[in-house]
Parts: sequence; structure tokens; C-alpha cells
Amino acid sequence: MSGNLALENNIVSVAGKIITTPEFSHEVYGEGFYIVYIQVPRLSETYDNIPVMFSERLISPDNIVKGKYLIVDGQFRSYNNYNNTGGHKLMLTVFAREIKVSDEEVTNRNPNQICLNGFICRKPVYRTTPFGREIADILLAVNRAYNKSDYIPCIAWGRNARFAGTFEVGDNIRIWGRIQSRVYQKKISETETEERVAYEISVSKMEVIKGNNNKKD
Repeated sequence: MSGNLALENNIVSVAGKIITTPEFSHEVYGEGFYIVYIQVPRLSETYDNIPVMFSERLISPDNIVKGKYLIVDGQFRSYNNYNNTGGHKLMLTVFAREIKVSDEEVTNRNPNQICLNGFICRKPVYRTTPFGREIADILLAVNRAYNKSDYIPCIAWGRNARFAGTFEVGDNIRIWGRIQSRVYQKKISETETEERVAYEISVSKMEVIKGNNNKKD
């Protein structure tokens, strides 16, 4: 797969207020990568706190200052974060390809947009909440260059959820939506819970683009 095709499979555009100081993540061939969190507004007047990974060759970490605003174009990527006990956790970040710092909030564009083209990894789980809301959980494998893939959880609502319930493993799906953060409680022992944050794609539109071309929503 060419790099250009991989880019077309995974397109992200986010803009928000910088709420943390950049922290060093890792180094590859002498190139340092950092993670910073930005607060991205929703229409509901709440926010999603989204991690952005960037290269020091793209922008100096010293230029990314809390309270200013960050405009990022790139990809949504996953990687395994291994711990000392041999376990691992799937981490999700926006990987910046273009990045800009602004003194003022960006108001002339949608601050949170994503388009993914990937393959269904496991049969989507369709369910109804106690309040009657329809939800479907989707895990999408999105191909990247050099035979790598990103595994991205998505969530669909209403008729999109019903539509997702018809998907089969291996279906080629294109989705449009936004990145959202969700706080939840993780049980770590019989008496202890830990607050964690999950990241997923809230789907606004989807279609099957290969294999089952009669499916479209």
C-alpha cells in the first residue's frame, strides 16, 4: 500500500485549547515524539479532551503553551502500551502531520472531524439501553503504510446502530464522525476502582464500500 492511499484511509482534523504541557513519549531514529492534550468543544457545550502526538521536527515542544489553541491535521492511530507485568493497553492518539498554534480559538471550521476507511474486525455488538437508545460498538482495522494497521473503536447510534448490526467481519466500511473522550470506572480489585478515559469515534455517517455494495446509509 502506498503512503498516499494510507493517508486517505485515515483523515483527522481537530482544533482545541491546549490544556497540558507536552510530555516526551518516545524516540525513533533520533526523532523525538511528544504528547499534548487539547480540549475540543462539542455542540452540546461540553468538551472532549483529545491526545495529540507530534514530532519535535514538526514543531518545537516549547512553542506549545497551555492556554493557546492548537490546529491539527493528521491521522487517528493506535498502539499498544506495555506495562511491567507483561500486559498491554490499547492507546489512541491523533498523530499530527500538520500542526499550528494560535492565540485565538478557531471558529471558522468544524473543530473535530474524522473519516476512516477500514475493515470490521469483529461482529458489531448491537444493543438497546434501559432508556431505549440504540447503540452499536464497532472495531475497525484501518490499514497504514508498511503493512501496519490501526485498531479503532467506533460507536454508532439510532439507525446507524441498526445498520451496523448487519455488518460482518471483513466488511470494508467507510465512516465519518468525530473523536470523543469518555470517562469510566475500571474495577482493579474487589474494593478499588480507577477512573480512566476511553477514546472512540462517534459515527455520524457510514457506508459499506466493498463486498456488500447494496448496503449504504
